Amino acid sequence: MPRGKDKENTFGALLFGTAGIPHTTNNPKTTQSGIIRAHELGLGGMEVEFVNGVRMNQKTAEAVGEVARKRGMKLTAHGPYYVNLNSQEEEKVIASKQRILQTARVAHTFGGYSITFHAAFYMKRPPEEVYDTVKRHLTEIIGQLEKENKRVTIRPEIMGKPSQFGTLNEILRLCAEVDGVAPCIDFAHLHARTGKFNTYNEFSQVLDQVGEKLGRYGLDNMHIHVSGINYGDKGERNHLNLEDSDFHFEQLIQALNDHDAKGILICESPNLEEDALLLQRIYKTSA
Repeated sequence: MPRGKDKENTFGALLFGTAGIPHTTNNPKTTQSGIIRAHELGLGGMEVEFVNGVRMNQKTAEAVGEVARKRGMKLTAHGPYYVNLNSQEEEKVIASKQRILQTARVAHTFGGYSITFHAAFYMKRPPEEVYDTVKRHLTEIIGQLEKENKRVTIRPEIMGKPSQFGTLNEILRLCAEVDGVAPCIDFAHLHARTGKFNTYNEFSQVLDQVGEKLGRYGLDNMHIHVSGINYGDKGERNHLNLEDSDFHFEQLIQALNDHDAKGILICESPNLEEDALLLQRIYKTSA
């Protein structure tokens, strides 16, 4: 659920962006030049990828924020992959929390809308026990950010493998129970994890659950990931371009339109801006 001033951070539409610097960005390919290129393409935002570590200093983060603000671009951030809040090794849990905090601090500096990350693995422990562990650590992270007056929404992501913490129900329950936590709905992961959630009615069911758990605010301030997806019995294998996959993205866009969903949709397809622009075109013509 949102905290205090976060309730004011609402969207008037659904924006589309890329997971990282668009491929057609001219050299040098920096975060700033990526934002400029995404804007030139007519997209509304970009996700800053810290997946291999948070390597952006204060000065650069301020410059990134200025570039985005001048162009009216919304930014999000993806935290490092090396996060497991359910690790049995205390030092790994401490390091995981620091990586999430580092992502949030830098995102706050560049005016980021929200951050997302992969929260945990079950590690053969009971899901309810893992839920309690993740909830406790996220509550501590939110508390630290409150002390620092860093206003960034923390968004654990729906994950694509059954070995990973992050079912739809787990993520929405966390968001309902912990102020400052909201969902990152990765529809490709949800499909890969379950083999389902690939029809208009199923997409609508997800959006209905968001509304039921989080109210209209949840649908007005979404952080969505979409891509094609390759998957098997153990869930996600790798991302694909939309038209190379079995993912029914046109039906998803129709469901988002019909539910008047707002926020930002980040395309994680390998071709980045091509599929982001494809999704945006479908969205605008299906309204």
